Amino acid sequence: MVTDYLERILTARVYDVAQETPLEVAPNLSKRLNNTLLLKREDMQSVFSFKLRGAYNKMAQLNDEQLTKGVIAASAGNHAQGVALGAQRLGTMATIVMPVTTPQVKVDAVIARGAEVVLHGDSYDDACAYAKELELERGLTFIHPFDDPDVIAGQGTIGMEILRQSRQPIHAIFIAIGGGGLISGIAAYIKRLRPEIKIIGVEPVDSNAMQQSLKAGHRVKLNQVGLFADGVAVKEVGVETFRLCQEYVDDIILADTDAICAAIKDVFEDTRSILEPAGALAIAGAKAYVEQTGITGKNLIAIACGANMNFDRLRFVAERAELGERREAIFAVTVPEERGSFRRFCECLGKRNITEFNYRVAGESEAHVFVGVQISSRQDAIVIREAIEEDGFKAIDLTDDEFAKLHLRYMVGGRSPLAKNELLYRFEFPERPGAMILFLQSMSPNWNISLFHYRNHGADYGRILVGMQVPPQEMPQWQEFLDTLGYQWWEETHNPAYALFL
Repeated sequence: MVTDYLERILTARVYDVAQETPLEVAPNLSKRLNNTLLLKREDMQSVFSFKLRGAYNKMAQLNDEQLTKGVIAASAGNHAQGVALGAQRLGTMATIVMPVTTPQVKVDAVIARGAEVVLHGDSYDDACAYAKELELERGLTFIHPFDDPDVIAGQGTIGMEILRQSRQPIHAIFIAIGGGGLISGIAAYIKRLRPEIKIIGVEPVDSNAMQQSLKAGHRVKLNQVGLFADGVAVKEVGVETFRLCQEYVDDIILADTDAICAAIKDVFEDTRSILEPAGALAIAGAKAYVEQTGITGKNLIAIACGANMNFDRLRFVAERAELGERREAIFAVTVPEERGSFRRFCECLGKRNITEFNYRVAGESEAHVFVGVQISSRQDAIVIREAIEEDGFKAIDLTDDEFAKLHLRYMVGGRSPLAKNELLYRFEFPERPGAMILFLQSMSPNWNISLFHYRNHGADYGRILVGMQVPPQEMPQWQEFLDTLGYQWWEETHNPAYALFL
């Protein structure tokens, strides 16, 4: 029998623990987008996310025997806090399995509410598998974070509030997707009563399980997911959430890390609140939608769904927000090594604000400059490059080059005549204590490391740039190493910026 979500949502028990959150205009963003953007402030819940709605609604349906034995959940943090709060209110014990990559602020918040925390695995899926084992061992009731009708109905109360709070016609509602519980609940309610309102999901480019599933017509399980937006780092969406998204979701937009960081900054400038990456995902999607469609004068709603942010991560967000807003362009410029050329290059940049400038003498005939320039749009970067080249300098636009943004800007310093047979690779791995040492130990002692760069960005995954001296006859062994390593990697050996600076 198909669940009647309208009835479930109207009768959901969420307000024992949840508050009706405000629907607020984001004035600066609205002005920039030429549309009215309203934020549904789920970051203002007591656990700083919407997750307590679905978790409590599910737990409120349990019988006395189930509550006596206790509940268990797997979560990257926000669902965990909802379950812990619900258990506290209902007088039962909660066990929460969390990935080891979970920000400490979320772990501490769960422990503070009296729940037992078990850290296991690098992703939600790893934690979930272990939670299922503990469920059977201990006779506990599993509280699913998204693929459960009662959880979906609890999240759907947000849609009920939106229709009650909004006085004007709504063009579209933007909702972050991890496993799909939030968008399924809101969409099930909105589409029953106001089917003309567009429901648009937003996923990170490296965690787009729902987009791939809808395109394929069946659930697709990702081999790996990006961990920056840890709240939506789900490899496979739910059975019921996939069914509901097939029926109700109009479109899905993807956002990259820079766009998410820019959205965090945008919301801070409008509200002085700091959203976590998953919490800002819907705002990034709304901005992308306006840019793609060119609409004006419409009412758009984005769910600000969480604010459990690690303070250490803010430095990474601040660095990347400028790039996400297209407010900084990065160039590699070749300057003749002759009197007056360096000053002539600086003059061709005019009175533009320089965000970064790295220079080192490279040879007798020419020098290479790594420069960052503040811009107002991506078109500005094109204009600047043309101006540089018109003045007789060679320029490479590195604004969209991950190697340059993550590593090169911290490493400009010249070449080494000793780095023969050097291969250059970027790697990503889940950030955890000892992870960098484990990475190094996995590499063959037969290959010499000729270049190495690692910087802790306060994110949930580490980034390493490695130069390895691999003789040509050992390339098959090197490829085997890459295939069995288990980390994401990108070769940068032929990156022009590498040739210029390193």
